Amino acid sequence: MPVIQPQDFHERMCPGFSFEPSSVQQKRQKPESSCVSVKSDRSMDPPIVFKSGDKRPDPRSNLPSRPVKNKTVFMPVIQPQDFHERMCPGFSHDSKAAEVLNTLRSNLRQKFECVCEGISKQGKPTLLNEIYTELYITESGSGEINNEHEVRQIETQSRRAETEDTPIKCSDIFRPLPGQDKPIRTVLTKGVAGIGKTVSVQKLILDWAEGKENQDVQLIFPLAFRELNLMKDKTLSLSDLLHRFFPESREMAISSDEYKVLFIFDGLDECRLSLDFQSDVRLCDVTESASVDELLTNLIVGNLLPSSLIWITSRPAAADLVPSECVHRVTEVRGFSDTQKQEYFRKRISDQSLAHRIISHLKSSRSLFIMCHIPVFCWISATVLEEMCSEAERREIPKTITQMYTHFLLIQTNIKHEKDYEKKVKDEDMIVKLGELAYRQLVKGHLIFYEEDLSECGIDVAEASVYSGLCTQIFREELGLCLGKVCFVHLSIQEHLAALYVHLSFINNNINVFDQITKPTNGGKVSLSDLHQRAVDEALHSRNGHLDLFLRFLLGLSVESNQSLLQELKTQTANRSHNNEETVDYIKEKISENPSPEKYINLFHCLNELGDLSLVNKAQPHTSSYGGLRDVKLSSSQWSAVVFVLLSSEKTLQEFDLRSLIGYSNDLVTQNTADEVLQKLTPVVTATRSAFLRDCGVTGEGCAALASALRSNPSQLRKLDLSFDKLGDSGVKLLSAGLENPLCKLEKLWLDECGVTDEGCVALASALRSNPSHLRKLDLSHNKLGDSGVKLLSAVLENPHCKLETLRLRKCGVTGEGCVALASALRSNPSHLSELDLSFNNVGDSVKLLEDLRDDPHYKLEKLWIRY
Repeated sequence: MPVIQPQDFHERMCPGFSFEPSSVQQKRQKPESSCVSVKSDRSMDPPIVFKSGDKRPDPRSNLPSRPVKNKTVFMPVIQPQDFHERMCPGFSHDSKAAEVLNTLRSNLRQKFECVCEGISKQGKPTLLNEIYTELYITESGSGEINNEHEVRQIETQSRRAETEDTPIKCSDIFRPLPGQDKPIRTVLTKGVAGIGKTVSVQKLILDWAEGKENQDVQLIFPLAFRELNLMKDKTLSLSDLLHRFFPESREMAISSDEYKVLFIFDGLDECRLSLDFQSDVRLCDVTESASVDELLTNLIVGNLLPSSLIWITSRPAAADLVPSECVHRVTEVRGFSDTQKQEYFRKRISDQSLAHRIISHLKSSRSLFIMCHIPVFCWISATVLEEMCSEAERREIPKTITQMYTHFLLIQTNIKHEKDYEKKVKDEDMIVKLGELAYRQLVKGHLIFYEEDLSECGIDVAEASVYSGLCTQIFREELGLCLGKVCFVHLSIQEHLAALYVHLSFINNNINVFDQITKPTNGGKVSLSDLHQRAVDEALHSRNGHLDLFLRFLLGLSVESNQSLLQELKTQTANRSHNNEETVDYIKEKISENPSPEKYINLFHCLNELGDLSLVNKAQPHTSSYGGLRDVKLSSSQWSAVVFVLLSSEKTLQEFDLRSLIGYSNDLVTQNTADEVLQKLTPVVTATRSAFLRDCGVTGEGCAALASALRSNPSQLRKLDLSFDKLGDSGVKLLSAGLENPLCKLEKLWLDECGVTDEGCVALASALRSNPSHLRKLDLSHNKLGDSGVKLLSAVLENPHCKLETLRLRKCGVTGEGCVALASALRSNPSHLSELDLSFNNVGDSVKLLEDLRDDPHYKLEKLWIRY
């Protein structure tokens, strides 16, 4: 980017500025349609900022002498003549100030305007704004930390309805949502590897540098934890720390009274510092010296620069390193929604006909389309499918993730051949070494590797940079710091290479690498089936599923089509024919042992990698026809297959209809009762958005399974219809145990004619008092609640946290006494209930108490049924 003269700055860098007076409030410019993450870990050079001696107060503030603290102010469009006064009150009005600001913003723009897809140094840079596809970011609770394997989390997120939460643009993460009036100083953004956290940081900085967003912030300091790790033994002040990473900051006297600063700490999961938030060390001056971890904790807590903004990104497993009381908002990057996946491919691939074919192919494979939630996987898929679908001589297009990643490896190797590299090591030898590195670090749980880790596997750091299409090489010298680190573009690439290493070790050298970790299963000769079975056992014994995807790759590599690709890579010296029947039988045996749903779902994905769909094909008739489960007796593995098939159906994930599976409840020859089916299909109920179980014969026994589904984390269930089932009070009590759990987010519940009395109302009311903020509609019509039951419900309506909008109590034995209780409740908390049905009750003249509330300006009741 050319240097822009000061006199040209406003025209070229801030084209949105007009010449209206500064008091005129104009609409904030919208950012350009936006981005895809192609690498989750990029090393960004720091911006250059300069000093000013002007210490005049910020005129934006309502306070006489200092800027607004702990509050994000989104500025109107600002005039050129007002820019320095309003945006950078510390700068003077001369041309030098304009030059300083020009240098700062143009420098940041140069650093962040491009992304490099593929090889980090040799790859063709692409303008971020050209391919940026808006990521799906939502506000998230700061409670439970999910330590499951990230692909499991992605599969769970893929079953989550896109409309469930309010999306947040990365540029708006410091802006409160409607109804939130507290200022937001510290934001923690979590998300799995490759999901788009770092590129979101890049987008925010670029939009700021281009004058589009967050113009109330004068300075941004992006600091990656992987770089801060190298200073963990240093003692210095915050000013010194900034001087190390941003040398020009020596020209600037940073204090909370002069500048509004945004600190961005990217990659908390890579942190090797001891972040002790209970430490007694209290720092309030940016010139006070301390350890780096003490500087960071005091900055995050707010002792240092309390008016600064803090943005931290992290993978979920490390998000709890920062105490929840120090974080004002937790957001979650969920990658691409189904719509955003398709938008990415249309932006990434210029030939729209080809893009359409690629999207159609990916949608035909549920396992591939699920993985497309990860932006990095979209890049991998686009890289592979764009080339394969464009070839004159068509080859088999990948249908499994193993095929996709093996083709990707082949393409990246071919890219290397096209470059003029000095050959120091054979391709096949380097791939095996990278595989050994990947496997060793996967077993240790490491995602970032340093030079010593590479040396252990016989890899020269300089030579590894040749293969930076597979790993991102960061090796630079700056300010006396030597930053030598390697990380694979994405964890899934590490897992694929690790599986390739295990496979080749056995095929080429008859080595079972699992024996290097634990004792061998037998002392005799080990077959490939033995190796596979050992890998299955290791994966099943993993508590967090960290070997799930590795297992899929390992099994998939033994398939003939992938064997041919390995021959092209010249990594496989032996071409052993292998029959996978023993492995398939072993996996089916493990499925029949009924492990947790997460584990047997992964085993079905393994069968898919091996090309065996027998269990799935047998399950299809029981899930696609009316009453398919009515007259059959299924084994445990067949039930698991039914669950897998249902979870693979987009229709089921939106709506699960039990009656379509078992037929009418009064059919005496039904082999599987509704309660038994519910117990088997609890994972489906957990994953679906709406469960319709009305008139299916569900009893209290089935309610136990439903309660489990409501308590699960996360449960997607928002609508539950149990009308005309035989629940009774015992069933409602079990159901209430699920409703009161804070993880339950059920919004609509139908219990019409379920045999509920005031006894069941006690449990139901208690549950709604414990967790009152989600349920919006409750139908208890045709139950014998009486006035005592209605009084219990009225007490719930009085709770200011109660958000119930519709309450149906048709023919529930309510009299004037119950009506008085309802009217009293609505007088106490009139702002939510909009529909009330009291038809077929003997409420008499007491209904006038409800009608009189219409004069109350806060009264929201729009519909009142009092028929008969």
